[in-house]
Amino acid sequence: MNKEQLTASLERRYGGRKAASGKRGPGGGRHGHGRGRGDSSKPKDIKKTIKYIMSYVLKEKLRLIGALICVLISTVSMLAASYMLRPIINTYIVPTDGGRGDVSGLAAALLVMMGVYLAGILATYIQSRLLTRIGQNCLQSMRADLFDHMQTLPVKYYDGNTRGDLMSRYTNDIDNVGNMLSSALISIFTAGLTLLGTLALMLYTNWILTLVTIVVVPLMLMIVKRISMRSSKYFARQQSSLGALNGYIEESITGQKVIKVFNHEEIAEEEFGILNDKLKNDQIWAQFYSGVMGPVMNCSSQVCYSLTAVAGGLLAVLRGFDIGGLTVFLNYSRQFSRPINEIAMTTSTIFSALAGAERVLSVMEAEPETPDDADAYVPSPMRGDVVMKNVCFGYNEDKLILKNIDLYAHPGQKIAFVGSTGAGKTTVMNLLPRFYDIKSGEITIDGVDIRKYSRSELRKNVTMVLQESHLFSGTIMENIRYGRLDATDEEVIEAAKTASADSFIRHLPMGYDTVIDADGSNLSQGQRQLLNIARAAVSKAPVLILDEATSSVDTRTEQLIDEGMHHLMNDRTTFVIAHRLSTVRDANAIMVLEHGEIIERGTHEQLLELKGRYYELYTGKAELD
Repeated sequence: MNKEQLTASLERRYGGRKAASGKRGPGGGRHGHGRGRGDSSKPKDIKKTIKYIMSYVLKEKLRLIGALICVLISTVSMLAASYMLRPIINTYIVPTDGGRGDVSGLAAALLVMMGVYLAGILATYIQSRLLTRIGQNCLQSMRADLFDHMQTLPVKYYDGNTRGDLMSRYTNDIDNVGNMLSSALISIFTAGLTLLGTLALMLYTNWILTLVTIVVVPLMLMIVKRISMRSSKYFARQQSSLGALNGYIEESITGQKVIKVFNHEEIAEEEFGILNDKLKNDQIWAQFYSGVMGPVMNCSSQVCYSLTAVAGGLLAVLRGFDIGGLTVFLNYSRQFSRPINEIAMTTSTIFSALAGAERVLSVMEAEPETPDDADAYVPSPMRGDVVMKNVCFGYNEDKLILKNIDLYAHPGQKIAFVGSTGAGKTTVMNLLPRFYDIKSGEITIDGVDIRKYSRSELRKNVTMVLQESHLFSGTIMENIRYGRLDATDEEVIEAAKTASADSFIRHLPMGYDTVIDADGSNLSQGQRQLLNIARAAVSKAPVLILDEATSSVDTRTEQLIDEGMHHLMNDRTTFVIAHRLSTVRDANAIMVLEHGEIIERGTHEQLLELKGRYYELYTGKAELD
């Protein structure tokens, strides 16, 4: 694959385009979900994004009002202190009546000016404290709402978005919003207030010079508009590229062993380099347009100041304009351009924040799982009679994965699913806890349609052991108890014995108090899976799903697990998805799936007598491809 093809591939995988149909779903299903980011080269709805941000800001009304009052005091004190130069110069330094200066009066006036400035400094200090608190409270609420909302999103959303990109929204994107809340917003308000106040005092001081000054303003505003439009586009691209790079880094770190096994290091470096270069280029253009704003605006300000100084000098010579007024006006001419500069300089921060907020908002607008019915059924207790009638399902509307699935299972029975990869085995099991809802047909547990159950209650009664183990940071005791938080230590230990995990746990340095690091990196794959099985055992859920749960353990460990499972399945309805057919010989019924349909069903002996697909798989005449 040449560099152009590799670049195109990376853009397709990480650049926000929709993924091609046929992407593997959880556990082997196939569906066509994209990565879910879309084309984020520029903010799509700025008004909606601003409204989203302000919904958090307005929760801090009292602090916000206090900050605005402090801004008003600070701005007024600065303008007032600046205007005090006129009477000080005209009265105490160069009296307009031609008299001598007054040192004592000058000292008193300077003390008054100092008091005005100190009041402004104090107001600025309080304003900064309030804004910091407002910004951090908003970020805390934003992150909490984002995390809470993500708990309501369906499994398919996580299937279609990289973990690194989602994590980037918690960190980089929300941090950019924080930068805006803590500085940029109040800077714009201060700049606007200063601009209006300065303009009013300039008109009061000399309207002719005011006209000279504001001639340059349209030019400055045009520059701000042109640069801001460019800046917003590249800041949006920067955030998107950053999310893509984070996603690639997360995938690469997680799959580092696979990279090394297949000698993929050079390709990984090349792919990372392409994504890194793209981020660099986007950042260069974003920072360029952000950085060029200041020098351009400063040049415009100097032109404005020079024109004002020339015009003011002519007025002082030809029309007797007082020196104090000229001094104050020149000071105001600088102050007049400064707010425009500040607004221009903060646009980069604002557009970066808007790009980040829009990415956060896109997650918040993602459709959560359909809500439970108002009269959702709460089982007490659930027995575990499972029936599927004519169940059809597809990840895409136009393509069915499962077709007319019929089965029943009673408590204490073990139902096994076998078949080729992609046949739909795991998909069937993902329908039981309602990770996905069926298109047609009916699934009942204890005679009640599962769509009438409360989701939380349904999932309390259906536990799963997946092929891929996942452990949380904490002790082994805490990880097993994750299956049922009110389980006692004795129940946790009993569950570990049932899963044949007790023996290896007791040989660890701290036993059940051993701390698990980095998703169980200090344990073997088999040990991690045993803990997952123990977690399922302690849950006491009446429906148990084993999705190739023993595929990652050795034969001896598998035999120990099977012994424990016999005790575990005594009063549970158990569904087993198995790759090794030897593990399902004792199943009450074996379902053979091909292309989403059950083509054979029966016990091990019955299926062998049929000499069909199962017979071919078991005798080695066909393979589980």
